Amino acid sequence: MTILLHTGPPMSFSLSQTAIATRCALLCLALPSLSVLADDNARSPADSSMERMIITGSRSVERIDEVPSSVTLIDKKMLKQDMLISSELQNILAFRVPGMAPSSGTSSNSGQTLRGRKALIMIDGVPQSTPLRNGQLGIRSIDAGAIERIEVIKGATSIYGNGASGGIINYITKKASSDDKARIQLGASSKFSAVKFEDTPGYRFDASIDGTIDKFSYVLTGAMEETGLQRDSQGDVIGLKYGLSESKSKNLFTKLGYAFDEEKYLQLTYNYYDAQQKTDYVDVVGSVNSGVKTYAIKDTSGAPKLGVPQGPRGNHNLMLKYVDEEIFSNTQLTLDGYAQVIENMFFYSTRLSNPSAGYAGGQSLIKSDKKGIRVNFNTQLDWDNVEVSFIYGLDALNDVSSQPLDDGRIWVPEMDMTNLAAYLQTKIVIDGDWIIKAGVRQDSVDLSVDDYQTLKVCKSADTCSVPMDVKGGDIDYDTTTFNVGVRYNMNDYFSPFISFSQGSDISDLGRLLRTATVDDISLIRTEASIVDNYEVGVSGQVADLTYEFAAYRSNSELGTGSKYIVETGVYMPVREPQKIWGYEAQLSYQIQENLTSSVSYSWIEGKNTETDTYLDGKTISAPKFTATLDWQPIEEVRIGVNYLYVGDRKRFEPVDGKYVGTLGPVSSYNLVNLSSSYQIDNWQLSLGIENLLNQDYYSARSQAYTYSGYNTKGLGTTVNLGVKTSF
Repeated sequence: MTILLHTGPPMSFSLSQTAIATRCALLCLALPSLSVLADDNARSPADSSMERMIITGSRSVERIDEVPSSVTLIDKKMLKQDMLISSELQNILAFRVPGMAPSSGTSSNSGQTLRGRKALIMIDGVPQSTPLRNGQLGIRSIDAGAIERIEVIKGATSIYGNGASGGIINYITKKASSDDKARIQLGASSKFSAVKFEDTPGYRFDASIDGTIDKFSYVLTGAMEETGLQRDSQGDVIGLKYGLSESKSKNLFTKLGYAFDEEKYLQLTYNYYDAQQKTDYVDVVGSVNSGVKTYAIKDTSGAPKLGVPQGPRGNHNLMLKYVDEEIFSNTQLTLDGYAQVIENMFFYSTRLSNPSAGYAGGQSLIKSDKKGIRVNFNTQLDWDNVEVSFIYGLDALNDVSSQPLDDGRIWVPEMDMTNLAAYLQTKIVIDGDWIIKAGVRQDSVDLSVDDYQTLKVCKSADTCSVPMDVKGGDIDYDTTTFNVGVRYNMNDYFSPFISFSQGSDISDLGRLLRTATVDDISLIRTEASIVDNYEVGVSGQVADLTYEFAAYRSNSELGTGSKYIVETGVYMPVREPQKIWGYEAQLSYQIQENLTSSVSYSWIEGKNTETDTYLDGKTISAPKFTATLDWQPIEEVRIGVNYLYVGDRKRFEPVDGKYVGTLGPVSSYNLVNLSSSYQIDNWQLSLGIENLLNQDYYSARSQAYTYSGYNTKGLGTTVNLGVKTSF
């Protein structure tokens, strides 16, 4: 589905307060919008055509209007515009992707589901998520400055294997220019609070160089960003749990290529990402139930700081790709090999205490070591008015993941998984109008776990979980998943599509193991969850108006929920049958050549079908509406306004007068962001303002999560001043 929102960014809207939403929609369709930076103005027809191509949906380049399911593309123009406001990928995705839960000011993508299920995060097709023990930190695995575009495929899919029950978010990294000359870009910016300036200024420096020398191509990018204190609309320092105050991130990205001839190409990519928070502030913990926010103050106790800095600490990705455009007749070969080492450190928590053993708390980290190889063939055949493609191959992956504590205790034992898969995807294009796609994937998964003991954790000195000796062993999964879809490009005005796709998901097995209540791993409900996803939609373009509407439903016999155990203070996993349904609508209107506006709305709901109860706020997000107005009044100036409205979701009642778990009620809020730039020859001056109107609000996650320390307020008005140059 290629049509929509590529003249302007996608967004989302909420169903509470219809009057506000209606006014915003009318306003957006009547006001100006985007154009492009000076270096994007001279885009050729070939470049525009490339913007309508994706690789994620079928592992081969194809037009979006040949895909019978929902796709969102965040292209280079959108990324550049959004980075004038913030470089945080969680925020960019929340604004740009309908069906993706809102996020604000956090290092974690916990609760940021895609259509109510977890998405698989990838960099150039290589998985960054850690599905065996999903710490939900995968979105922050690369700096936005190293990304060319982002492809988001929505709905369950088995095309890339485990962990994609909600879809795929694939970061496509920058490519080298074809010019013989080196292309160099340098940038610097500073962010600070406009509410209370004190100790808030931070900085960002980024640089890149790329080019082609004969048969050799190269891309080198580097970025370093340090934030000051982050303050809410009242000037208080935002709470530190998954916070970004006084954090420092570093990213080094390298892509080297060599073309043996016109058909054979070799590429080596390395990505290093590190993001650590080191601060001398401490939280003053409030509660959703008391209505008192969590905020941070200077630690003046003089006591040693507990724990080590939280965040990704030196994550490494190495990828080697070989492409032969004609390995044999009408067939392309793509061979990928990759290796990855991840260590994501979490915050220090007193919930990991064990007073009898001398532990006042603890700090866990997720470790994952992946090695994989993928062999992909793409055979193209033509008969009269029929084009047929066969995409087939093999995937092999070894993933060793665990979650120890920094003090040496083991919370989740080492899980050693070997995954072998064979797949076949077919596409038939008839008369250029009818597109029929079908595919099958067979996964064979072998996973082993040694004997271990569950961790004793204490809510208080006399309220503790009971440790259990668990016999390890081997777990085998064999799953076959299918997909089929049809799209009819009747004309420019009307292109309907319908699809069915399945995903196989054994995500968060580690969470099941760490809370085991039986003495043998074979007795734990570790079965894979098969997700059936149904979608129907239509898209088209009428004059300067493009639109898309999609409705969907996904079912699974085994989900991953949680239940609060009062006696121990522990949240236990629950394998519950689920159904999730929703719809999305998007409009984009090109008012003039230099004026664009676009809006979108997404609504989602879900239930446990066994108990007929609604799913929690960690799974189901509140309704979302976004609007973007972009305007280029003169060639050198560009102005954009982003609007986000998150609606109400209040499905749950208190238990003994208190909300528990992730069942807190979500009340609506509005956010407005501003981006602007001025081009002077090779220099760009920019001004971005986050939360322009200084809205005083709790994010949707802060309201839904009743856990201690999560109820932090959102970022107050924050200014981002920047300068860039290229030569």
